[in-house]
Amino acid sequence: MQTELTRFYFIRRNWNGIQPYIEQWGNLYEQRIILTDSAGTVVADSQGELLGQHKNPDSSGRPLGIGQTMMGQARAIGTLYVTQRPSQELGLSSLHVLFGAIGRFFIWGSLVAVAIALVITFFLSQRILSPVRALTLAARRLGQGDLSQRVASKDKSEVGELAQAFDIMAENLERTEQLRKNMVADVAHELRTPLSNIKGYLEAVGDGVIRPDADTIRKLDEEATLLARLVEDLQELSLAEAGTLKLVCQAENIAGLINQTVTVVQAKALAKGLTISAVLSEMLPLVNIDAHRISQVLRNLLENAIAYTASGGSITVAVKRQDNRMIEVSVTDTGQGIPAEELPFIFERFYRVDKSRTRATGGSGLGLTIARRLVEAHGGKITAQSEQGKGSRFSFTLPALE
Repeated sequence: MQTELTRFYFIRRNWNGIQPYIEQWGNLYEQRIILTDSAGTVVADSQGELLGQHKNPDSSGRPLGIGQTMMGQARAIGTLYVTQRPSQELGLSSLHVLFGAIGRFFIWGSLVAVAIALVITFFLSQRILSPVRALTLAARRLGQGDLSQRVASKDKSEVGELAQAFDIMAENLERTEQLRKNMVADVAHELRTPLSNIKGYLEAVGDGVIRPDADTIRKLDEEATLLARLVEDLQELSLAEAGTLKLVCQAENIAGLINQTVTVVQAKALAKGLTISAVLSEMLPLVNIDAHRISQVLRNLLENAIAYTASGGSITVAVKRQDNRMIEVSVTDTGQGIPAEELPFIFERFYRVDKSRTRATGGSGLGLTIARRLVEAHGGKITAQSEQGKGSRFSFTLPALE
């Protein structure tokens, strides 16, 4: 800086026109620069405040003498004072530079970021709210009685899981409602048939068409027995489903109970040309059961096996210890089997694989439902495995006594 000032004075022979240079250097170096001539008068001030005033050499600043050598003799041409700007002034200057140079970029960048955030938020909210709206609409329609409503969401989030749970619930409700309608129709049908027969026989007797002999009375008794059995089954099912079915449980020998039940149905099996046998493991533990109810379950399974097994087939009753706490009783036949699509529903009330409703192939369709409820009331579980054309295997578990 001193060299530049000396060159300036050497060229012009005075300090005229030096002020712009001093201002430029002051801004460049962020310092206050004051230049005085040889008499001490301020000829340039980077802040333009002391021009023309006398500068006291003892004032603040760092004086730098500026000299010129002429004919071997040096003479002073001025004094340069360099003063550091106050920190506040420097900070304001820095802020001015910051906002002036890059402030606009930050502002535009912030606006763009906000716009992008709003767009992303909009699409995310639509993605989240769309299945929620669909779920709300489906729930409202379901509440109005339209059980066919489904959301069918493919979303893997919690909302998607909620939609899947809703679909499962709606499907179960629709199936339950259909079963309820079927039950009403089935009960009406099962009651109508024997009642119509009884009424027909009575009208025929009253009109003198048939005589009230022993055969007629026997037929009327059969129809009345069917009605009584259906009413009894419905009552037992309602008690079991309500959890109010009374069980008289005590220690029983399951092998003896199986042999007794097989003996009861043996005549019916032989009349159809079937062989029935019992395979019992040795040293079976006693079971804590209501013998009458478990005999009812076993008899129902055996009668179904007899009904759906063709002449020449076989039925096997087996019992084995499953673990330290349970034993398993199974009834296996070589009958026609159950279609795979029908198997999950065979324990539903009034559900019949045979839709023809002939009395030769089954009763009211409550037997397996009652059997399941009775087994579950004992703390066990009943299951079925079947292959169409190769037979079926029904098994249930019972709690064993140590």
